[in-house]
This record gives sequence, structure tokens and C-alpha cells, in this order.
Amino acid sequence: MAWCNQVYVAVANASGFDGVYTYFGHSAIVGCDGRTLGECGTEDNGIQYAQLSISGIRDARANDQSQNQLFKLTHRGYTGVYANGDGDKGIAECPFDWYKTWVTNPKLAQEMAENVTRKTIGVKCCPVAGIPPPSDEKEELLEMTREIDLS
Repeated sequence: MAWCNQVYVAVANASGFDGVYTYFGHSAIVGCDGRTLGECGTEDNGIQYAQLSISGIRDARANDQSQNQLFKLTHRGYTGVYANGDGDKGIAECPFDWYKTWVTNPKLAQEMAENVTRKTIGVKCCPVAGIPPPSDEKEELLEMTREIDLS
């Protein structure tokens, strides 16, 4: 993630057991080149520090070729566009309608996601204390249908 997006990433994870889940710890700070700059173990309340370099990120964004995803995302197909003599910028427009909807109409995107996942925060087949299970039989039937439908 850090390397592909040329950003620093702080990965936070709990450690221990909370009565329901077991967490393995290993929170980490990852550099923009993918190197681990600091990592906790499985101890409680672990802390890590790392020195971050803004100039290092700027250099990677300006000079890295193959993993410069920020450039590639906003210049899709630039090598083919250039090879065809159609310019040197590639395509800037986002090709994914769902992402456009998420940015322009987040409630509609939420409904679209619920139509292919679920409408409730809890699920009957995996109850979690404090999270309400689906109370509607129709929702339960829809949930089972989605689990069975592999298309």
C-alpha cells in the first residue's frame, strides 16, 4: 500500500484478546518505498516512532516509474496514448461509475453496496455481543441467498 501510493502508512492493530476476538498486534509504520520503518510486537500498549521524509516522498513521486500509482491513476493508458500519437497525458477521467457515485452521492453508493452485501450491521450467522442481529426475516432470507449465490 505505501509503495503503490507513495505515502507513509501507519498500520494500527490491537493485540491480545477482547473476549470475542484475538488480535495479533504488529502495528507498523511503513515507508513510501515499502520498507518497514518501525513495528510493534504482540505486547500491550506498544509504541513505535519513525522519522518521515517529505522530500523522500516528493522525490519518489517525481522520479519513480513502475510503482508511481498516483501518476498512473490520473494518466491511465499514457504509454499507449503516447505510442498512438494521441498525446502524452493519458486518460484523466475515472472509469468507474460506482466511485463517481460514491463521491457525488454517498447515500446512493451506500444503498448500492447494501444491495450486494447487507443492510444491517449485524449478521445472524455470526453474532457479536452488542451488535444487533437482523430482525427482519426478509433480510435474513436475503442474507442467506447472497451467501449461496456465487455468481
